[in-house]
Amino acid sequence: MIDKIKEKLKDKIKEIKIHNERRIYLTIDKNDLKDAVNVIFNELGARYQIVTGIENFNNFELLYHFSFDKENGTIVSLRTFLEKEKPEIESLTSIIPGISYIEREIWELLGINFVGHPNLKHFLLRDDWKEGVYPLRKGVKTDGK
Repeated sequence: MIDKIKEKLKDKIKEIKIHNERRIYLTIDKNDLKDAVNVIFNELGARYQIVTGIENFNNFELLYHFSFDKENGTIVSLRTFLEKEKPEIESLTSIIPGISYIEREIWELLGINFVGHPNLKHFLLRDDWKEGVYPLRKGVKTDGK
């Protein structure tokens, strides 16, 4: 599977980490992510699982997890990093409509803007939650006040 992915994505892959034969991490620049997801999801037929958002000390990290169920369940995670000062990335709802909900969740809990998302509004938090307060960011009080 990794050879097919490398052939398709070529220089879009900045780093490959093979955790084991069924768990692969690929670091992709945020500007190449949409193309990489299109290849993984549409061309190679992987099943979208979920997106994970993490706040690191110097940046935000997003991991887009896909499973190749027909290839012994190999899981490929596309990893990209966002600047802390302006964490935003293009929404992938045009490729995977079901990604809409997790993008909304990450937006409201971490404050990452998904540019072009058709419906960025509260998903888990109260409607009166204070704007600009993201409960999963380091050092934030979680009462929404």
